[in-house]
Amino acid sequence: MSLDAPRTESRPERVTAHEARQRLEHARSTRLTQLHALDEAERTADPLVAAQKAALERVLKEIDAAVTRVDDGTYGICRGCAKPVPAERLEILPYTRYCVACQRSAA
Repeated sequence: MSLDAPRTESRPERVTAHEARQRLEHARSTRLTQLHALDEAERTADPLVAAQKAALERVLKEIDAAVTRVDDGTYGICRGCAKPVPAERLEILPYTRYCVACQRSAA
């Protein structure tokens, strides 16, 4: 298949709760593995390792918040504009709270 060929398969507009939970659990598992590896590797007070650990802990909190949104039915709805977050964005960043436009304006 050529890279220039248009994509014919359609993606669903919304992510199902089951798909969201699977993606979030995968993201959580990956981050916990990374955090565990940093814990085992940390033998000195390396500021870079500390920053990486803090970033992973922030993402884990975001993942937990996303699971809560799945439970209450607000997962996939942008917190900025209240429009659906595109499924492609949720596939890449399953714990996001914002669509791309609102994320840019929040940053």
